Amino acid sequence: NHLRDYCGSSREPQQHHDANEAEKSLSRSELLKKHQQRHTGKKSHCCSDCGKRFNSSVKLKIHQRIHTGEKPYSCSQCGKGFSTSRYLTIHQRTHTGEKPYSCNQCGKGFIRQQTLKSHQRIHTGEKPYSCSQCGKSFSTSSYVTIHQRTHTGEKPYSCNQCGKSFTWPDSLIVHQRTHTGENSYSCSQCGKSFTRPDSLIVHQRTHTGEKSYSCSQCGKRFTRPYNLIVHQRTHTGEKPYSCDQCGKSFTTSSQLTLHQRTHTGEKLYSCNQCGKSFTRSSLTRHDRTHTGGDKTYHCSQCGKRFNRLRHLNKHEIIHTQEEKTYHCSHCGKTFSHLKMNERIHTGEKPFHCSHCGNNFTQRRRHTTALIVKINLPSQRT
Repeated sequence: NHLRDYCGSSREPQQHHDANEAEKSLSRSELLKKHQQRHTGKKSHCCSDCGKRFNSSVKLKIHQRIHTGEKPYSCSQCGKGFSTSRYLTIHQRTHTGEKPYSCNQCGKGFIRQQTLKSHQRIHTGEKPYSCSQCGKSFSTSSYVTIHQRTHTGEKPYSCNQCGKSFTWPDSLIVHQRTHTGENSYSCSQCGKSFTRPDSLIVHQRTHTGEKSYSCSQCGKRFTRPYNLIVHQRTHTGEKPYSCDQCGKSFTTSSQLTLHQRTHTGEKLYSCNQCGKSFTRSSLTRHDRTHTGGDKTYHCSQCGKRFNRLRHLNKHEIIHTQEEKTYHCSHCGKTFSHLKMNERIHTGEKPFHCSHCGNNFTQRRRHTTALIVKINLPSQRT
């Protein structure tokens, strides 16, 4: 074996005891030698399977479990096995609910210290890991690895039922629930079910009004970290999504997708009730807003039903007597939604049409202009 030659002819006998027991069996001189290696960086223990080197036999022993598949530590509750006692301890917190590491900015708790460190970068904006191909930066090394698959096209996680492949392991788990019909996480307030626990957490903020993520430049707050990231681009001017056909850049991937339809000629279909435009699948879903189908949210005060939670929340203001609580500093009028009125005074038109060059105050007017200019069909075919 060439790796055995690389490591040296003598290989330490395998020890079948834990790190603490190994420490106890060492003499004083051996302990001193082991301690000194931490300063010198000398790694005299070599894995004969892959050549990786370590500064202690205990670390080598733990590493070799990757190759042997040995998992001597098992969870008493679910039976899952682990290669180290530390990994078992971390896993057991999923059963006990213990989250010993909490964020000092938003109070969110975590099972692992490393997960807390990654989370805190949402608040600080730190992105120490960058892609060697495009230079894009990320808060964790795992995000870089996953991002790089957009360059290589690699999708290593495939569904064993339909063969569909995914870049993220989480995406595969969520997809597989479309086969099983499983919706494991349901909201205790409105009963809506979700396939992912993080989706439920974000949804619950629509009930509590919690907005944990704030912009360090203007103070605006958001319920999702992604919404904060997108918002911050209005300050930095960053447009990370570029069209591979014409080079034009966009703030969000959805803006890029909409733009790319101008090149591909993908059809948009117009709703014959309100004139809004959608792709075929989205139009079917939108139709329910007119037919009255799929109205899962109902008002506890008057019984009126809504197909979207945000529409219910807006309606409930009528009952709480909090309607028109936002005062315009320009004209003194009060509104339940102030943003559209402010644009009249500031002249802000955030929606830009790449075809006619006009700017619009409302997204729907921008979409209508886009349909007219690129001559997409306005009726279903």
